[in-house]
Amino acid sequence: MEGQRWLPLEANPEVTNQFLKQLGLHPNWQFVDVYGMDPELLSMVPRPVCAVLLLFPITEKYEVFRTEEEEKIKSQGQDVTPSVYFMKQTISNACGTIGLIHAIANNKNKMHFESGSTLKKFLEESASMSPEERARYLESYDAIRVTHETSAHEGQTEMDGNHFQLTMGKLVMKLY
Repeated sequence: MEGQRWLPLEANPEVTNQFLKQLGLHPNWQFVDVYGMDPELLSMVPRPVCAVLLLFPITEKYEVFRTEEEEKIKSQGQDVTPSVYFMKQTISNACGTIGLIHAIANNKNKMHFESGSTLKKFLEESASMSPEERARYLESYDAIRVTHETSAHEGQTEMDGNHFQLTMGKLVMKLY
């Protein structure tokens, strides 16, 4: 991935929730950690849930699979449901922010935004764009970039070569 490079957001509900609040998402939905997929661990997750962000290590095996899938899509095409909001990632280390945008955009009917919300404005302005156009638009959208940069300096995890370390957990949205 060439071009812009952002500091990664820490995969931490406090950082994530503060980031989204700064972008104007009303805090009646919150991200929480999920410590595993066992029924007893899932029973601790507050309900309802409308999105899950899965965090996993990027391995050589994954990269081979991803490359093969990209080539298959390029050669055979891909049907994408128009109602699904999707943005390509063209900014290095912006996967957390893009995942959050996907989670919010695809549940917009459940979300409440503060007056003047940066995120709501971005979603409205990019709604009719292609995934590639959304990516370019995010590259030039200073309000989200600045908020991302501020949030990337929060949290408790030490950065190691511009990558965050995660011991466990996934994030889930929960209505409060």
